[in-house]
Amino acid sequence: MGNAIPTARVLVVDDQPANLRVVSMLLARQSFEVITAASGEEALDRFEEKPPDLVLLDMMMPGMDGFEVLSGLRERRHPFDVPVVFVTAAQDRDLLLRAFEAGAVDYVTKPFLPEELLARVNAHVGLKLTRDRLARVAREREELVNLVAHDLKNPLSSVLFASDILMQEGVKPERVPRYVRMIHESAQDALGYIREYLESRARGGVNPHADARADLGTTLDWLMQRYEMQLEARGIAPTVVPPAEPAQVAIDERVLRQVCENLVTNAMKYAANAPLTLAAQRGAPGFWRLVVADRGPGIPASRQRELFKPFTRLQADPKDTISSGLGLSLAKQIVESAGGQLWHEARTRGGSRFVIELPEAAP
Repeated sequence: MGNAIPTARVLVVDDQPANLRVVSMLLARQSFEVITAASGEEALDRFEEKPPDLVLLDMMMPGMDGFEVLSGLRERRHPFDVPVVFVTAAQDRDLLLRAFEAGAVDYVTKPFLPEELLARVNAHVGLKLTRDRLARVAREREELVNLVAHDLKNPLSSVLFASDILMQEGVKPERVPRYVRMIHESAQDALGYIREYLESRARGGVNPHADARADLGTTLDWLMQRYEMQLEARGIAPTVVPPAEPAQVAIDERVLRQVCENLVTNAMKYAANAPLTLAAQRGAPGFWRLVVADRGPGIPASRQRELFKPFTRLQADPKDTISSGLGLSLAKQIVESAGGQLWHEARTRGGSRFVIELPEAAP
């Protein structure tokens, strides 16, 4: 017999204590984690407390029989992805067909051979855990695609903005070098993001902020160089307040730029023709803050709780076809992974204030 997977959990349901004891010992010897239930009602409770990887379910029990228990389990989990194997003394063909129609994946007849029971349990648990792994890989891949697509959006938008300006007649000659530099640097950033994602996967989840540091004054300068012309095109007059003293925080410089870009581009999108303030200041002891504050229409109180949820857009804008609603959610995750916080404050005279608070880098 093949070895069982140590992390697999089996719920055994039988109204006979002797059967529960025998099956539990048999599975425990094969390194399964065993949960037992002596009735249908108890089985539903145990399932809720600790969902198993497989259910061994007695077909004929007083009170709730196996069919009723299976129906109750399916109502509690959507979609229902836990294999259920009936254990029964019945040899009735119609009853066994009814079991498969109800959603059972297999059955074992009493009295059973230990080898047969273990072979069936191992087979179905193996399939279940394989499906779980495939689903997890698919989910992680989807998350990575969303992450890369979102973070490429800002540099590519800058490339598109600068190239559109250069293609227009009447562009001021003295500004051409800046637009060309914007295109070049944005393309470099896009490639850098892709390289960072590939390297982070190769590192296997190693903390990208370990021993990293970013200078807040330098970050503010970079934001102005990158977005000054785009802000001007949106009628936004930025005010930059650099830190009163050298301010370095414990986060990767490129990652901090990503977070700040999300906040600045949101201000460009939702607070056009309004003042914008970018400021670095002391926060709680041992922390620095980077503040992005606008005087736009602000965010309705009813939407503020949703701000940092994935795929939530601040406002419905039919012209905005590339916003995924991931920006603030990803920014918050990034800041928290670096030991900091990101939050929103409504301003008393209208507008929004986003605050990034990060731990000061060690000397």
